[in-house]
Amino acid sequence: MPKSILLIGGPSTGKTTLINHLKTLGHPCLEEVSRDVIKKAQSEGVDQLFLEKPLLFSQLLKDARIEQFKQVTTFDADLVFIDRGIPDTVAYMDYIGQTYTEEFIQDCKTYIYDVVFILPLWKEIHQTDGERYENFEQAQEIQKHLLQTYRHYGYTPIEVPIGDVASRATFIINTLKG
Repeated sequence: MPKSILLIGGPSTGKTTLINHLKTLGHPCLEEVSRDVIKKAQSEGVDQLFLEKPLLFSQLLKDARIEQFKQVTTFDADLVFIDRGIPDTVAYMDYIGQTYTEEFIQDCKTYIYDVVFILPLWKEIHQTDGERYENFEQAQEIQKHLLQTYRHYGYTPIEVPIGDVASRATFIINTLKG
């Protein structure tokens, strides 16, 4: 059974770049699902689903992340890398002060990732766009919520040093071998 290796971190920490690099190295990777949810909502006339209907947005994300979690078993590989996990959903709702159902908590306890790596905030690469609207100060708060949430659910996220994408990937692979 493949191990689920989760990459987390606030906005603009380099997760997508790292996932794309890990793919080029031949590792199976599951990409972040939030941009797809956001783009679908925008095509239906909802500009910022997370801001306008945070509980619906979070439910859609959580469900998609559960599907990704289940997909891991379908790969013929030792490791499968995933961009963001189910507890991210709770962390973001806590960040905005959104209440949520017990289902969110239970899903965080039910679907357990094997290893979690956290990418630190990196001011030099921080940028906003149509789907990423958080400024750097907001990204710092999100990062705190992510760490707090993952620790609450029993994880000890391993921090990936800032650096070029190849050295970050090497750090992760070597840590997993170690």
